[in-house]
Amino acid sequence: MQLTLRGLSPELEAYLQKLATEENISLNKAALKVLAKGAGLTENKKTIIGQDLDHLFGTWADSEAEAFLESIKSCEQIDQDFWI
Repeated sequence: MQLTLRGLSPELEAYLQKLATEENISLNKAALKVLAKGAGLTENKKTIIGQDLDHLFGTWADSEAEAFLESIKSCEQIDQDFWI
C-alpha cells in the first residue's frame, strides 16, 4: 500500500527527519516506525512515543523506589468532607 501524508506539523517533520538521521534510515521508514509505535504495533506495546524521560528509566535502586512510594502515601488519602 502507498500513502501520502500532508499537513505534517513542523515539529513532527523535524522529529521524523531527526529519527531518520539518527538511525540512518529513510524518512519513509522513520514515518512507518513512528506510526507503528503510536498504534501499539511494536514488540514492546508499553512504549510511548517520546524519549524525554528515557534516561531516568531503571535508575532508582529498590530502596529509593520504596522510599518514594512511602513519601507519597499521604496522597492516597481521601478527604471525605470534600466529596459530600
